[in-house]
Amino acid sequence: MIKLYDENFSGYVEAEVKDFYCNDLPVYFAKIDKNSYVRNFSAPVYSIPKIFFGSMPRDGGNLIIEADEYEDFIRREPAAKKWIRPYVGSREFIRKLPRYCLWLVDCPPNELRKMKLVYERVQAVKNFRLASKAPSTRNFAKTPWLFCQIAQPKTDYLLVPGVSSERRDYIPIGFMDANTIVSNLAFSIPNAKWWHFGVLTSSVHMTWMRMTCGRLENRYRYSGTIVYNGFPWPPFWRKVERTAGEILLARRKFPEASFADLYDPLTMPKELRRAHEANDRAVMEAYDFSPRMTEHELQVTLLRLYETLSELKKLFDDMDAEE
Repeated sequence: MIKLYDENFSGYVEAEVKDFYCNDLPVYFAKIDKNSYVRNFSAPVYSIPKIFFGSMPRDGGNLIIEADEYEDFIRREPAAKKWIRPYVGSREFIRKLPRYCLWLVDCPPNELRKMKLVYERVQAVKNFRLASKAPSTRNFAKTPWLFCQIAQPKTDYLLVPGVSSERRDYIPIGFMDANTIVSNLAFSIPNAKWWHFGVLTSSVHMTWMRMTCGRLENRYRYSGTIVYNGFPWPPFWRKVERTAGEILLARRKFPEASFADLYDPLTMPKELRRAHEANDRAVMEAYDFSPRMTEHELQVTLLRLYETLSELKKLFDDMDAEE
């Protein structure tokens, strides 16, 4: 049994955990103590931000500037520097590999025409798209200076790799600044907070991910639709914010290390391992899960929560349709 307080703490009702999660969909709750929650009518601290695919260039590589050509390109076309942005997909993010792209969204046509090397690349993009068999790609030849699909966050965001090694206990995810362009080989979660980071990087979410994700060979293939949107989140629990911060602090102790280094099971620093284990415990507490649960028991419990929330969502959708 758990206690559900009203927002003024003037009283509470006791409920079974399964019933509590039924109520968790339309009204958000925040955890205040072991087995005790308060209705959170304002809800912004708990609300889950949307996840997006990164931007897709479909450019034949002409808008991309590789690390080994960056300096020469800037030397030959110095005016282009203001239009070049860091460009990150799963591989670049995990392995800490520099890569760049021409991001010409706000570039005035008179400036574009003056940059000979950039202009030539834009022409090459147009030719590439016109040669495509896909009508949609040929249509994008009308705007060859732009990525075909633009989904760049305007704020800092949490990056989730689209593909990650099955050897890792945790998918490496992290915060990125809005200046860094995320490619379509990764996901962005704008406006994510430490709370969201802590839950997503926990063993609970990793269990859900392993159960629901796709596979590329043996590697994990993350899905925004199934893995992220289908995940049954716990009530807000401030302790997770603290443990999430400890993970970020532990990472900063190794500024030269890539996520491939930090999350290799053989080389993961003990400070980072301890921070993750503390975060795992905090997220388990948020759900009121026993720390002794096996992975199979956790899978079964998460599926039950998912089914309960799905049934309630359908009920509320039906009610909205009738109004």
